[in-house]
Amino acid sequence: MFIGYARVSTDEQSIDLQLDALERAGCQRIFNDSGFSGALKSRPALDELLAYLKPGDTLVTWRLDRLGRSLSHLILLVNDLEVRGIAFKSLSEAIDTSTAGGRLQFHMMGALAEFERALISERTKAGMAAARLRGVQLGRPNKRRLLKV
Repeated sequence: MFIGYARVSTDEQSIDLQLDALERAGCQRIFNDSGFSGALKSRPALDELLAYLKPGDTLVTWRLDRLGRSLSHLILLVNDLEVRGIAFKSLSEAIDTSTAGGRLQFHMMGALAEFERALISERTKAGMAAARLRGVQLGRPNKRRLLKV
């Protein structure tokens, strides 16, 4: 069974576009959160949806960013769904984890996100090392140094 999830961050935004797309995709039930930021870990309708889903179901969203608060959160959610025997489908990105190609596409995105995080970490560490070599004090000022001023 196709189960939809829609979300808008503010009550002023319209959720109609998402609901229409999910209905056209064949969703028999749609959960939606209005006025909840994607940055929130817990959203009432999302929590209810995750408890409602059962093996063989497909969770459908209009776009990836409607479900996860970050790519890493999205990957965790989809991996949890996969373990539970639940597929994931994003209409805008044409990702469908019920197919081999869709799983590959989703995992490639995850690998690229992990690679990007590693590059950012390496650049940050290199920048901090270069700053130390120039004599820059990193971090919070030492309490004793503040008292001497």
